[in-house]
Amino acid sequence: MFLVPTEANVDDPIQRLNELKHQRNAVILAHNYQRPEVQDAADFTGDSLGLSRQAARTNADVILFCGVHFMAETAAILCPGKIVLIPDPNAGCPMANMITPRELAQAKTEHPNATVVTYVNSSAEIKAMSDLCCTSGNAVAVVQSIPRDCEVLFIPDQSLGSWVAKQLGRELILWHGFCPTHHRILPDHIEAARRQHPGAEVVVHPECLNEVVAMADHVASTSGMLKYCRESACKQFIIGTEIGMLHPLRRENPGKEFWPATHLADCPNMKLTTIEKMIWALEDMQPRVNVPEDIARRARGAIDRMLAIG
Repeated sequence: MFLVPTEANVDDPIQRLNELKHQRNAVILAHNYQRPEVQDAADFTGDSLGLSRQAARTNADVILFCGVHFMAETAAILCPGKIVLIPDPNAGCPMANMITPRELAQAKTEHPNATVVTYVNSSAEIKAMSDLCCTSGNAVAVVQSIPRDCEVLFIPDQSLGSWVAKQLGRELILWHGFCPTHHRILPDHIEAARRQHPGAEVVVHPECLNEVVAMADHVASTSGMLKYCRESACKQFIIGTEIGMLHPLRRENPGKEFWPATHLADCPNMKLTTIEKMIWALEDMQPRVNVPEDIARRARGAIDRMLAIG
């Protein structure tokens, strides 16, 4: 059913969006890397897995996921009774595309005894072929739960995997995937930012280059960054992750200052979502994100095994 806008809301996109949300019994989720106005229009903001788990606890019939495709897939996996929409179907993840089911099958053949640990920044098909999932926040705990005499194949992010290996003093079999946005943050950027803001702490994401991670005062996931910066006595921070993260950090910490390590850390896929596309998605109830039942069931198993670790 197409919902015709009224004269009262035709010139107010936020009012129109809220009207549609009410009519569709929808919940709007926005990742921390989205445009500020998209985050402000959402019911919940956060990291990809946390948002999907939040949506599963609501009584919404529809989930509008403002993020990239694998995030909407995760919401569909965790919320099987709900309709999942994504404002722009072209919002993909280059890192998630760096491993295919065929490549993973070959890697599992080469390492038949390895436990496959998959970063949630991956497709539903890859999750379904995995033993465990992990987030950037719990990757160390997940790998630590695996006996040290077992091989671990960590996919697809070599940077996160390398950081986990260093934290645990353990050798991992790393895939060659990476996040192009985080890899744009270079040691030179950290050095320049420190010169410009000498009193600031450097907080970076573990998807960054190993050299950048080694220069940081603190390494954390997006949710970990929010917690650390909120609790830290420091008043100034240089943030090494996608620049959209600056918005929630500044919003939650009005008495503190935040600067990007570099403005080059801007993910074009994350910025495809706009308020207009959110409205169109709820008007047309498209594009929908569906995960085949068998793939969803096996992927859910890998996620549940991760959650059981705590």
